[in-house]
Amino acid sequence: MNNLSLLRLLHLCDPALPIGSFAHSAGLETYVQRGIVRDKQSVNEFIVQQLSYNVMYNDAAFASLAYDATPEKNLCTLFQYDEQCNAAKIPSEIRKAGSLLGKRLLKSFAGLYSDELTNRFWEAAMKNETPAQFPVVFGMLACVSGIPKSEALTGFFYNAAAAMVTNAVKLVPLGQREGQEILFSLLDLIHTLANDALHTDSAMIGLSCAGFDVRCMQHERLYSRLYMS
Repeated sequence: MNNLSLLRLLHLCDPALPIGSFAHSAGLETYVQRGIVRDKQSVNEFIVQQLSYNVMYNDAAFASLAYDATPEKNLCTLFQYDEQCNAAKIPSEIRKAGSLLGKRLLKSFAGLYSDELTNRFWEAAMKNETPAQFPVVFGMLACVSGIPKSEALTGFFYNAAAAMVTNAVKLVPLGQREGQEILFSLLDLIHTLANDALHTDSAMIGLSCAGFDVRCMQHERLYSRLYMS
């Protein structure tokens, strides 16, 4: 991986990008309010399970597929993955959040690269002809940016883990040092999952822990909440 590719990966994964990812907890807020996630150990377990199932066989799988489809310039294939990714997100708030984040990410990068495929995807998203789910947009932009697939997926998993740690520090709450200890402990897992996601098994797409979906649905009706999902 050369320095330019590294810089583009850092840019694509920058938490300062104006896409609003900080406003979504992926159901963690429900777990905290119910006392299920309440300390460092339970936070770690929550994130490990999320990464190993919900991210691995859903979001990361579609990011991987989108990356592979991008060089073929087949917009129909990308649209198909986008619709499948949208359908795999059962809780409405999670489905809407994925589309919102994807469109904002696409808007941030549209025009930065003179790429016809990206521009056509952006136009279709603005006309609501495709949901523009975040994983699909991420995979497409990573490929267009010339970021090696292995590094792109590593960044994708790390972003997901870092976001969950940040939310846990706020919600549980945890100390910043505890949060960093959890994130450090996840690095080997992230490396393994990113390597496994390089070759997507289509038969495994959609595998997840149903409890996460249930808590996300319950989040829609929490009496008080800090996060949008």
